[in-house]
Amino acid sequence: MHDIRAIRENPTAFDTALTRRGLEPLSSSILSLDADRRGRIAHAEAAQAEQNKASKEAGAAKGRGDEAEFERLRALVSAKKDETASLQAEAAALDEQLRELLMGLPNAPLETVPVGKDENDNVEIRRWGEPRGLDFTPVEHFEIAGVKAGMDFETAAKLSGARFVVLKGGVARIHRALAQFMIDLHITDHALEETWTPVLVLSDMMLGTGQLPKFGEDSYQTREGWWLIPTSEVTLTNTVHGDLVEHASLPRRMVAHSQCFRSEAGSAGRDTAGMLRQHQFEKVEMVSITDAETGVAEHGRMTDCAQAVLERLGLPYRTIVLCTGDMGFGARITHDLEVWLPGQDKYREISSVSYCGDFQARRMNARYRPEGGGKPEFVHTLNGSGLAVGRALIAVLENGQQADGSVELPAALHPYLGGKTRLGADGKLA
Repeated sequence: MHDIRAIRENPTAFDTALTRRGLEPLSSSILSLDADRRGRIAHAEAAQAEQNKASKEAGAAKGRGDEAEFERLRALVSAKKDETASLQAEAAALDEQLRELLMGLPNAPLETVPVGKDENDNVEIRRWGEPRGLDFTPVEHFEIAGVKAGMDFETAAKLSGARFVVLKGGVARIHRALAQFMIDLHITDHALEETWTPVLVLSDMMLGTGQLPKFGEDSYQTREGWWLIPTSEVTLTNTVHGDLVEHASLPRRMVAHSQCFRSEAGSAGRDTAGMLRQHQFEKVEMVSITDAETGVAEHGRMTDCAQAVLERLGLPYRTIVLCTGDMGFGARITHDLEVWLPGQDKYREISSVSYCGDFQARRMNARYRPEGGGKPEFVHTLNGSGLAVGRALIAVLENGQQADGSVELPAALHPYLGGKTRLGADGKLA
């Protein structure tokens, strides 16, 4: 959420940030609403002061037996009490209106973020690995002979409808091995703290990380009022919700493997075949809680952590900076990692790593106490996939596919598969 004080101090900078996001300038209307709200508060305080004064004077009048003056002052007290209540109600309504307006506005992009309208304006900053030369025509993951028996969309549709899958046998074991490999890499090589969190959260937690109120249709709400998390970014980031932490405890670097749920609203007709876009999936998610001075550097570190997973798996990828028109709601800058999928003959997103500044912290009221003393400051938050497990499975299967329908598996996974090195054309690990 944006800081109203910053908008008051530099409305031009605020409007410039919105313009870079492709939005119209709004500082004038925001500041007008803010002025009305502050005016009501000031008038309410003045009326309250007059009420208090009249109340004291009424007591004095009664004490000296001046009934006429007492009745006049008592009527004034009643009138000022009603006026104060009315002004306070108006101020509260304007405050809620202002809060909803600020809650609905995206974060301000860093100046280094390229300006653009959509994915066509994103900028590639790194490329690693070369797509393997094949002497046969590659197919998509669900068409590989050795995969078909272990990736059952028909049974999943019977159980749950479209955009679900049942994994079995060797394919299910590879999927599990990928998650374990990612978690182990992050906690041993990257010093992230392994964390396990609920997948059901309260509305305030979804509000804190920006899924609510604007993007409620993208998530699932239970009848009991909980929300199923879209990723564990929600739970990990909200571990500091409402807290005042010591600066010495920062940065806090966490990683979690969880089930994730998305309605995929607005994606009708996109990636309907295979596992690329599912309602239920698994992710290994990284979250860092830090301060303003180290936030940008932490973003580079987190990007390196995500890239390391792909490199250990030997999967060709490229890293891009999202332009202002393609960047997520809460981000100040985002790096997307796109892995090569030979079955589609293109790079596809497998991780987004975002620096959010204090945008989420303002929504959560999460602050830290500076080491040298002084006023508490809002923490800065970052999140990134490390990686999307289902998409990593797709990439491993497609990049390792052989002409006979088998799949050669990355060496990094062999210890997690009991020494097995390949998925046979019969669907069994060997």
